[in-house]
Amino acid sequence: MSVQRSEILDYVTYTERRDALRAEAMAAKKLRRYHVGPHLTFLFENDLLVRYQVQEMMRVERIVKEADIQHELETYNEISGGAGQLGCTMMIEIDDIATRNVLLSGWLGLNDTLYLEMPDGTQVKPSFDARQVGDDRLSAVQYLVFDVKGAVPVAIGCDFDHELVNARLEFAPEQRAALEADLTED
Repeated sequence: MSVQRSEILDYVTYTERRDALRAEAMAAKKLRRYHVGPHLTFLFENDLLVRYQVQEMMRVERIVKEADIQHELETYNEISGGAGQLGCTMMIEIDDIATRNVLLSGWLGLNDTLYLEMPDGTQVKPSFDARQVGDDRLSAVQYLVFDVKGAVPVAIGCDFDHELVNARLEFAPEQRAALEADLTED
């Protein structure tokens, strides 16, 4: 999976088509967003969502320089993973700032307990951006890549030793179909 520069619309054309493109992206996100326990949300990325995110960044930040557009593409393509992989953004959602700071400090090591469960019961652990894990706390947004070798997982979970994040979510058939489609994207 990789979005090419030729797939990115210019600022004006995107603005004219934004409503339709946004509706398409929101429908895709609905099948790829998973809430695991009360605080973890995983959004699996695909080419459509990368294109949408790059276009939105260009629109909001008024990015028009070619080097800046290429930088956005490289950044978001990295998040989506490569062939046989599923990339996702994990958001740790805690509204209260004081509580968030305490939990993010206490949840160091959380990334090592995340997994996708495969049909045979094995667990695939993600690789993650080490820059998002400090010495004393996690970032509330993490970019993960699961190398599932092209196989479609049946569940996602976290077995961290804390009641607020120790959870598992089995994928519905339509969610598995969406991930399967992402794994077969050219």
